[in-house]
Amino acid sequence: MRGLIDDGRVHVFDGAMGTELYGRGVFVNICYDLVTLDQPELVKRIHREYVDAGAEIIETNTFGANPVKLSSYGLEERTEEINASAARLAREAAAERASVVGALGPLGVRLDPWGPTQVEEATDHFRRQVVGLLEGGVEGFVFETFADLAELECAYRAVRAESDLPVVAQMTVGEDRKTAYGTGAAQVARALTKLGVDVVGLNCSVGPAVMLDALEDMADATDLPLSAQPNAGLPRTVRDRQIYMASPDYMAEYARRMVALGVRFVGGCCGTTPEHVRRIREVVSSAESPKVKARTGEQQAVHVSGSVLPVPLADRSKLGARLGAGAPVLTVDILPPHGWNPSEIVDPARTLRNAGVHAVCLADSVRSRSRMSALSAATVIEREVGIETMVRYACRGREMFGMISDLLGAAAVGLRNVLIVSGETPGTGPYPSAATALDLDSLGLTKVIQGLNRGVDPGGNPIRTPTRFVQGVEVDPSAPEQEYEWDRFRAKIDAGADFAVTRPLFEPERLSPILELAAPTELPVVVGIWLLPTLRSAEFLANEVPGVDVPEETVERMRRADRSGPDAALTEGVAIALEVIEATRSQAGGFHFSAPRTNVEVAIRVVREAGLGSSA
Repeated sequence: MRGLIDDGRVHVFDGAMGTELYGRGVFVNICYDLVTLDQPELVKRIHREYVDAGAEIIETNTFGANPVKLSSYGLEERTEEINASAARLAREAAAERASVVGALGPLGVRLDPWGPTQVEEATDHFRRQVVGLLEGGVEGFVFETFADLAELECAYRAVRAESDLPVVAQMTVGEDRKTAYGTGAAQVARALTKLGVDVVGLNCSVGPAVMLDALEDMADATDLPLSAQPNAGLPRTVRDRQIYMASPDYMAEYARRMVALGVRFVGGCCGTTPEHVRRIREVVSSAESPKVKARTGEQQAVHVSGSVLPVPLADRSKLGARLGAGAPVLTVDILPPHGWNPSEIVDPARTLRNAGVHAVCLADSVRSRSRMSALSAATVIEREVGIETMVRYACRGREMFGMISDLLGAAAVGLRNVLIVSGETPGTGPYPSAATALDLDSLGLTKVIQGLNRGVDPGGNPIRTPTRFVQGVEVDPSAPEQEYEWDRFRAKIDAGADFAVTRPLFEPERLSPILELAAPTELPVVVGIWLLPTLRSAEFLANEVPGVDVPEETVERMRRADRSGPDAALTEGVAIALEVIEATRSQAGGFHFSAPRTNVEVAIRVVREAGLGSSA
């Protein structure tokens, strides 16, 4: 492989492996990396067909063969075995007629700062894959379909820890010629050049036309050899199958144009077949790449972050002003309605405003039931009632850039206060296919919002006008793994949280460690109070709500009171809430009330008896 890089000529990669396996009867619900072991002759035949078609470089069938993705199939312990076997199989198929490079793809998880996976951990995952590929005898490595430069750097560090073999580093871009993190093609080229890889390029996601435009940007930003492995156009759904429509002739014509631009390594990604590779080879066979002089000297400045200082907390919202001044805040949950009738949220919100509540909290849909969007409900309340809202925004079931779109839309309509939570895994309820994926957790989204408040997106690109979010985070005083919970809370504080809200608190002494963690930054801690109007609500909270610890003594108090009737049970529930308030009010940054079925009247009773409200 090193000789192919150094000879100054154009060389041809192979095409898709997954598309070919699928087209030959391998179902998509199995591990494609394991096919190397389960059906070695099939994989070997595909490799040979690419070599026969003219591919000079073939990739191992290991795109997803890292321990993170393999763990989905219970195969993480076989990481080294699968990679070594794939490399040996590819070498047998190549029979010294083509170079064999080890293919590495993304881990499929978010890295810090956007997710919980640390850089060292990610590097170790890639290193296991690299060790296996080296054992199998690869001549180099190709990184494919990376969107995060930091993750690709982890893969590169893993290779360099074990080998000095050449590395072809390929990112993936969208129709806008940017990665999913908003990084432009030229910025990618500069970053990869600085990293020290041997070849830089693009693969997957888009067809050859868009890729050619992006490669023009890259050619102006680096003097390293370029590579290109586009998809065979964008797929079209035909009777539940994804069909790639770009013909071999079309792909070959664009390969010719890419070579004219200065690309030295061309091949194909999703949807390409041995016939596509054959036509590409015919067009570019033994061509010498034009000597394109990179204008790196004219563009020495790498991307300059548009980051600015956030708007002062007091200027972001009324709630932020109270928090910044050290004044206690009072917020109450309202669940958005199952339908779209705004009166179901406007009327209780107006009642709470009149009672002196500072903000109404709109919770995301819970327990797999269809409800009005919390963001939409908040917009209606602020418009119709004139009270500030706080959106309890859950990450689960959303992907990162959908969340960013939501937040930018919220900023545009004037919503300012958000409480970020990861979100519980819901029961499926009446929706068996309900999504429960967690692409980005509450810590990652807290960091994203801090960036938006500084005027930059996750890729470090300016968004022109910084957002003005006052962002809260949740902390669980009764977490079963307390050290883990405290570590997470510290990380959320460091990530830019403006305040914290505890999960429902029934034992005041549990607040102390949270206050100690918040003290160095004077982070306000709002105490969560779950109102118990009935025995059934206490039993439900104690037994059916994840992440809430209701002491048996509290349930027993409600049980004893219930024997005297519902009014006595309600009075006891109010008394329990008042006791927690009285024990914590000197240290709390305020109180956040939740109640079953949005029992506004109970919340107002507690507010009045505790002497809380706008004048407090």
